[in-house]
Amino acid sequence: MSMNQPHPKKVTYAEYLTWPDESRYEIIDGIPYLQAAPSRQHQRIVTQLTGEFYTFLKGKTCEVYTAPFDVRLSATDDEEEYLVVQPDISVVCDKRKLDDKGCKGSPDLIVEVLSPSTWQRDRIEKLNSYQRHGVKEYLLIYPNEKIVEQYILEENGMYGIPYIYNEENIFRSHIFPDFELSMSHILS
Repeated sequence: MSMNQPHPKKVTYAEYLTWPDESRYEIIDGIPYLQAAPSRQHQRIVTQLTGEFYTFLKGKTCEVYTAPFDVRLSATDDEEEYLVVQPDISVVCDKRKLDDKGCKGSPDLIVEVLSPSTWQRDRIEKLNSYQRHGVKEYLLIYPNEKIVEQYILEENGMYGIPYIYNEENIFRSHIFPDFELSMSHILS
C-alpha cells in the first residue's frame, strides 16, 4: 500500500443515523460495512437460539435482542461514535445501557453466526473489539462446520482459549450457569 494512499474517511454515529433504514450497516473503527441479507440457515439458528435465551431470561433482569439492533460499544455521549455493531444476538443485563436507539455500552453476551461474507470480521475485528470493550461472553457459531466457539473474558480483560462445542455436546453459558442447551437442537 502506498504511503500517499488516503485513509478512508471515518464515519460518526451521528452521520450513520441519517442513513436510510433499508440497508443495514455496522461501523468498525469508523469504517462502514454493509450487512448482506443473511441466509435461511443463519436466520434459523438465530431464531432458535434467541427463543432459548428469551425463555430462559423471562422474568429475569437481562433481555435478549436480535439484529438489527445497534450496539454503540464505547458509549460516548457526543455521537462521535466510531464503533457501532449489530450482533446477531445481544444479551444486556444492565438496563441503564438500553435506550431507544439500542444499547449504549457492551452487552454481557454476544452471539455471531458466521457467514462467508462476515466470518473474517466476526472472527478478528469484532472479537478484538468485544474483548477490548468488556463483553463477558462471545459465541461464534460456524453453521457449515457445526461448531460453536465460546470466548470468556478473564480477570485480565482478555479472552481465554475458546471452548469448542459440536452438535454432540451440551452448551453451558459461563455468565448464566443454569443455561444449558443441546447443540444438536441449534446446529442440526
